[in-house]
Amino acid sequence: MAETQMAGPPARKRAPGMTTEERREMIVRAALPLVCEFGAAVTTAKIARAAGIGEATVFRAFVDKDELLAACVAEAVRADHVFAEVAAIPLDQPLAARLVQAVDAMRAHLTRVASVVGALQTSGHRETRRGAPGGRQEMLSRSRDLLADLMEPERDSLRLPVRQSAALFLSVVFAMARPADGFAPTTAETVDFFLYGALARGEE
Repeated sequence: MAETQMAGPPARKRAPGMTTEERREMIVRAALPLVCEFGAAVTTAKIARAAGIGEATVFRAFVDKDELLAACVAEAVRADHVFAEVAAIPLDQPLAARLVQAVDAMRAHLTRVASVVGALQTSGHRETRRGAPGGRQEMLSRSRDLLADLMEPERDSLRLPVRQSAALFLSVVFAMARPADGFAPTTAETVDFFLYGALARGEE
């Protein structure tokens, strides 16, 4: 009878063959949920375990934890994935449905930014947006342009030019994101109010 071999502890997975940039992106993806949970108190050992790599691999990709945290902030504030999601909204849907999808995507992005940045600030870390492409003005401009594209099929039905309508809608969305007296309208309520106003439909 063949001698039974005792199984040893499972070997740690080797980091797959990646470029340095790919490895950095993989580590940041694993780190983001932990940063939201633990803020700056998250350890590189915990991040390494989440990524399925050795801690030494983290420090081959990043100089130190501060650089890793800065990369997490830069990834959180990146809006290109949101822009792509909004640009992909089908134009054959009703305008209200298009705007609801767009606002939901934008709000999800802002919630993600707030979770990462807020967790770092609460834990005493001086967050930095260094390395984040663009800025607030660029995001607002791009968001306005995408909303204008969504409104384009209804150009002839709008009371204002498309770009002005998009800019006004964006202002309403941001204003209602900070509700007064605890009133927090749903996305559908926000869109409905913008499209049809405060008066009940049918009233002069």
